[in-house]
Amino acid sequence: MKNSDVPQGAWRSARRVQVRWFAAALAAAWCVASYGASRQTTAISQPDAAMLAVPPRSWVVEAVNNELVALHHPNSYMRYRMHIVDERRDMTRDVIESQEGTVARMILRNGQPLTADEDKAELQRLNDMMAHPSEFTKHIKDESTGRKLADDLLRLMPDAMIYTYTPGQPQAAGFAGPQIVLDYAPNPKFRPPTITAEALTGLRGRAWIDVKTKHVVRMEGTIFRPVNLGWGLVAHIYPGGTLLLEQADAGRGRWVFTHFTENVSVRALMVKTVNVHAQIDTSDFQILPGPMTYQDAIKILLNTPLPVK
Repeated sequence: MKNSDVPQGAWRSARRVQVRWFAAALAAAWCVASYGASRQTTAISQPDAAMLAVPPRSWVVEAVNNELVALHHPNSYMRYRMHIVDERRDMTRDVIESQEGTVARMILRNGQPLTADEDKAELQRLNDMMAHPSEFTKHIKDESTGRKLADDLLRLMPDAMIYTYTPGQPQAAGFAGPQIVLDYAPNPKFRPPTITAEALTGLRGRAWIDVKTKHVVRMEGTIFRPVNLGWGLVAHIYPGGTLLLEQADAGRGRWVFTHFTENVSVRALMVKTVNVHAQIDTSDFQILPGPMTYQDAIKILLNTPLPVK
């Protein structure tokens, strides 16, 4: 079937399936929202015997509880840069978290400053969002849906997987203390309560948990077997896909993910195979003094000069 033969409604539905899988992948990586430089592993202090005497699942339960706080970040607001590279684009965005949700302005394309026409279109988009709150409402609805999916999947992680210690592994760099390293694989007794949760049954990999903060600092995952969402009617996830996620404390105990890569292939609605190759990095974190409205956040973005190379 050619692309032109597929109804536009089917394409929109296929795109929603891709977004749902993306949210599932993020949650499976025990983190959400949002993307600094990749942290390499290095040999540093290892956990002692007492730490390894704790049932592996206990570390996961504590880490998930902390990730849920990071996901919703109550009373914490940030500004940061997000660099996204995928099949369609290479762009950097200036992002501000408002009390209603995030707003962003594209500031670089392909690593270069925007042209005058590109910037004009971006400014118009932001001004339209202020003039027509319904546009912002649509944006926030999508953001809330993704957060809800991630929240639900995070809560399933302690029981969806079986965890085993893998001592002696290299430790993620940039952290003072030791990290617990766990391998995870699907729990054969787990019964996914939702279609999205079925994605977890085909994922296995390794996770690093910071002993001091009980936060996941690195996660690697592989889709090792095909997964059918909704008996394959909603989507089919092909084996061989990979995920990598890295997190850090951006300041004042606010944890965010700094690096995420995703390489997966999904056939949506038995219509089209979507190959997702994406890398997202976040940097230049600034903790804001308090909440602001999305209109005030947009005004700040509009009044910030573009970077000059």
